[in-house]
Amino acid sequence: MNGPRTIIPIGALLLDEEAATGRLARALARVLAPGDVVALSGPLGSGKTALVRAVVRALGRPDEEVPSPTFTLVQTYDLADFTLWHFDLYRIESPDEAAELGIEDALAGGVSMIEWPERLGAALPPGCLRIELDFGPRRGVRRAVLSGSAAWAERLRDIAA
Repeated sequence: MNGPRTIIPIGALLLDEEAATGRLARALARVLAPGDVVALSGPLGSGKTALVRAVVRALGRPDEEVPSPTFTLVQTYDLADFTLWHFDLYRIESPDEAAELGIEDALAGGVSMIEWPERLGAALPPGCLRIELDFGPRRGVRRAVLSGSAAWAERLRDIAA
């Protein structure tokens, strides 16, 4: 049985241009709801912040400045249906430090997009959508591998097709 704790593959995409990242962001934006958590993993420069920027813009803020929260650790965006919390946990050393950022409030009622989610350890919600970003086969190409619960697989079935 595939419950919220079971992680299953959803799909893999090559993002060969900015428009491809935008298409993935629009697909995510259509299904995001309060309480959702998107865990963004990958090396520095792999496109985690670019994907968050594209999601914020797809959610109705086309000209929004979306900086990397590497130094602020968290940025929030008040959108029509929810607040989107963008966390960059690269500089934290323990899940307790994330709690000081208000991550529990974000997880309870907003949409959280979390860069470097492995810093949360067991505190990362088991039912989150996981997106592993990496460099692709050519310069400028990124690879996105999506996995998550069966519920996420159903919500994102168009992406996986």
